[in-house]
Amino acid sequence: GHVQLPPPQNVTLLSKDFEMILTWAPGEGSPQNVTYTVRYKSQDHMDKWLEVPHCSNIPRTSCILTCVLSNIYVKVQARVKAVSGRLQSPWAKSRFKDYYSAVELAPPVLILNVKENSIHVSASFPLPTCMEKLTWKYELNHWEAGSEDKKKYEDKFRRDTVTIDTTALRGNFCLSARSIYESIDLKYSEFSQPVCVPLNHKG
Repeated sequence: GHVQLPPPQNVTLLSKDFEMILTWAPGEGSPQNVTYTVRYKSQDHMDKWLEVPHCSNIPRTSCILTCVLSNIYVKVQARVKAVSGRLQSPWAKSRFKDYYSAVELAPPVLILNVKENSIHVSASFPLPTCMEKLTWKYELNHWEAGSEDKKKYEDKFRRDTVTIDTTALRGNFCLSARSIYESIDLKYSEFSQPVCVPLNHKG
């Protein structure tokens, strides 16, 4: 009889924090020392499964595909097999997904430079290097601590710095931002954790 390993289960392409990730679970009854190998194909090259160099014979049950994708606008499918010694499992496939319409955003990290009468705010995005060139934006909210009245700054591109004049402001001043991306429709991340700074405490 031909002994096979059970194939990986729940093979899923998901998007999280700007990354495209393939995840799976070990097949039922898998031995301990299993490693996994991942391949993918895209709808513009349907006849060819491509290797993912950093996801060959790996012990973990996930693989980041973001920067191997040659075209973020085309749907891709991934597959994974288990290997143990000379045994292999059948390939198990994910559904098709594309980065462009499926991307899930992470909130930006705010960088504040507090001056005497102004605050300079810039945003840093937890982006994979291969996605730096896309036009990500952020939206900035600011308000006085304890107040529900949040003011929105216009959307800014992520390389832009926002300068807020604080001459007339007093008390604790809070800021929070979210990432924006325009694909088929506008996408937003959650807002970042508020950062609050005390202003103009004369005394």
